[in-house]
Amino acid sequence: MSKKIIGIDLGGTSVKLAILTTAGDIQEKWSIKTNILDEGSHIVPDIIESIKHRFETHGLTKDDFLGIGMGSPGVIDTEAGTVIGAYNLNWKTLQLVKKQFETELGLPFFIDNDANVAALGEQWVGAGENNPDVVFMTLGTGVGGGVIAAGNLIRGVKGAGGELGHITVDFEAPFACTCGKKGCLETVASATGIVNLTRRYAEEYAGDAKLKQMIDDGQEVTAKDVFDLAKEGDDLALTVYRHFSDYLGVACANIAAVLNPAYIVLGGGVSAAGEFLLEGVRKVFAENSFPQIKESTQLVLATLGNDAGVLGAASLVLK
Repeated sequence: MSKKIIGIDLGGTSVKLAILTTAGDIQEKWSIKTNILDEGSHIVPDIIESIKHRFETHGLTKDDFLGIGMGSPGVIDTEAGTVIGAYNLNWKTLQLVKKQFETELGLPFFIDNDANVAALGEQWVGAGENNPDVVFMTLGTGVGGGVIAAGNLIRGVKGAGGELGHITVDFEAPFACTCGKKGCLETVASATGIVNLTRRYAEEYAGDAKLKQMIDDGQEVTAKDVFDLAKEGDDLALTVYRHFSDYLGVACANIAAVLNPAYIVLGGGVSAAGEFLLEGVRKVFAENSFPQIKESTQLVLATLGNDAGVLGAASLVLK
């Protein structure tokens, strides 16, 4: 019988776990709560305990597995298998994650940053169709990403390779970013960024659009509201949509000029706007890409949703 892999996606509220085949088929998945008390000291023992329990109930042993892969927030040393600075886990000091797993379970253990791992998942069995050249951009509360070139994750000298959210795109009246600089892609293309743009353009808008009324009434406006209203033809929402498309389309064209990937995959909560979002971004991308890029790099939507993390984590074992 062919050996299996365990994939772990560690988040601030829950840990997703899965048993997979080497072809990327999920045979079973489950989750446990992330206990961040006592400086996160329970997190790794809880995961190990959950895996041991699964082995017992299913009659499995370590000999049935090739290894374990995990995606984690924070700054990761992939060689040493350590994590530091994962503040949503209460991991402020250095965590010897690999050592704990290998000692307790006797299986090879691999770990990488959660955004990189989600990128690997989409590249392997998602929208990237196992192409060796894929860029993954996640548009959520912020903008994260992962770059895979010639089958390898681009990490850079300080592990900051693929920080796509911090490409500078806004020079007019740039918003401040949480990173300390201004005009980052994250400030105009994330869920928060779309709200930033809505407030900016509402100020100079004089018509009677529904979105303008919502802002003036002090209502809570979300990125979803903006896209839904833009689909209905709301004047102000369409202005926001056009500017959002300009920023993201130009950023994608610049990324593609450096890397010429087969796919730029867009995921995260904002990408739920679907084909409507792609339509605007693709148009700007085409206008700003040079001919060979335009012909060979495709903008596509992510397909794996919440499974990208466990799948990408599992793929670390096969690298």
